[in-house]
Amino acid sequence: MVVVGGGVAGLVAALECARVGLRVTLLERRDELGGCVGRIELDGLTLDSGAESFATRGGSVAELLERLGLADDIVDPNPAGAWLVWGRERGLDTRPTPSGATRPAKVDAAPLPKTGMLGIPANPLGDDVRRIIGWGGAWRAYLDRLMPILTIGRAHSLGKLVRSRMGAAVLDRLVTPISAGVYSADPDDLDLDVVAPGLNQAMTRMGSLSGGVADLIEERKAGAAVRGIRGGMHRLVDALVAELARFGVTVITGADVTGLVREQVEARAGEANGGVVEAWRVSAMTVDEQQEPAPFELTAPDVVLAAPAVTSLGLIGEAVDGWDSAAEWPAATSVELVTLVLDAPALAAAPRGTGVLVAAGTPGITAKALTHSTAKWAWLDDDAAGRQVVRLSFGRAGAANPLEGRTDDQVAALALADASAILGVDLDERMLRAAGRTAWRDALSHAALGQRDRVRALEDVVAAEPGLEVTGSWVAGTGLASVVPHAHEAAHRIRHRRVTADGVV
Repeated sequence: MVVVGGGVAGLVAALECARVGLRVTLLERRDELGGCVGRIELDGLTLDSGAESFATRGGSVAELLERLGLADDIVDPNPAGAWLVWGRERGLDTRPTPSGATRPAKVDAAPLPKTGMLGIPANPLGDDVRRIIGWGGAWRAYLDRLMPILTIGRAHSLGKLVRSRMGAAVLDRLVTPISAGVYSADPDDLDLDVVAPGLNQAMTRMGSLSGGVADLIEERKAGAAVRGIRGGMHRLVDALVAELARFGVTVITGADVTGLVREQVEARAGEANGGVVEAWRVSAMTVDEQQEPAPFELTAPDVVLAAPAVTSLGLIGEAVDGWDSAAEWPAATSVELVTLVLDAPALAAAPRGTGVLVAAGTPGITAKALTHSTAKWAWLDDDAAGRQVVRLSFGRAGAANPLEGRTDDQVAALALADASAILGVDLDERMLRAAGRTAWRDALSHAALGQRDRVRALEDVVAAEPGLEVTGSWVAGTGLASVVPHAHEAAHRIRHRRVTADGVV
């Protein structure tokens, strides 16, 4: 079989099939495996350049880590929690920071409310909620408790629901920053049943949106946590790659897959069908030692498409006659992460907890979120030996990447100024030991309105094509807790077709 795409989904699918004796070749366009679980080396530290944690729901990621020998290295983050930063309406402070940048004068910050879901408060009049949206916003949100729930019917859009039930302040100050940080999407474009399964039913039971949120929070306390790996999530990729080598999987990096068609090939001895069977022909391209194009082809009875949406949709369009629905899919969002290693003793006190979400339109700040990594993970704080590591996220849904066209030095300067404003601590270039940037150009939210229907239609088309499977976050959902079991299921279907009591067919 052939697996197209070397992200975690592709690695898991390849490993699960190789374990039962299938011959597997994995093709990855980039030079590194792991997709959104990657590493970056800065100032002698090996850091995560993508996902840095996993959700515990379902237990599938923990089970995988146990099988890979990493169970003893699973760790919990600092429970201090995240903060929110937003802008007050009055002007800018023209006093320069030590770096020479102008700081926003009326930027405010507060811990995110503890009792909420996606920013929707369970207690609209709570002190932590009022601190962010004020008395006016809190009383407007409290009207949710007085409005008949039946007047809204079944909600589809997260943003429209919050706006109608609780008002603009909750939507803009609490829900939108979380939607941008988690899903890289506007809440108006998020499918409520995907991002908050069961909330429609809970609202009906409890008679209000806040009551429904409180009900679900109590119900899901045990499954809402995230955990990490001592040393970084990139160790998951290292362990998967080592297992692929142990089971004889052929891995080809730098391979751009250009075509996928089904054809008839000569059957192996003893097979029926008049001496021919149907298989998939995969066309790909690498470059040789002289940097010249080196095309090649592979033929296999099974293909798993685990590449990003733009690649997989193009290949499906070529492979499946009459399927031309790729144009209906939403465009991917461009997200860029900038990691800073700092000599900044003032940050040791974690002045903004383990991370910060930034409300859209906050003056003087370009980033949408910041993770204070050394505050979040005790193992990293130990490794950093007094240094501080922060990671900023740039790029909002529907907007151009604000870092596009900037040099690395310019990006580092902007990230440093943003970190200073977000964390409320003066930071200057003398404190910057190292900076690195990682771009993700193909972030496609599974939670967008209409996306479930598009995915189901695609899955129906693929299910009708023998030996073709599709997996990855763009069809499975956001996060490893969604990606890993989905990849397992794709591999299971292939194993069911190919492995019998008599061996591999």
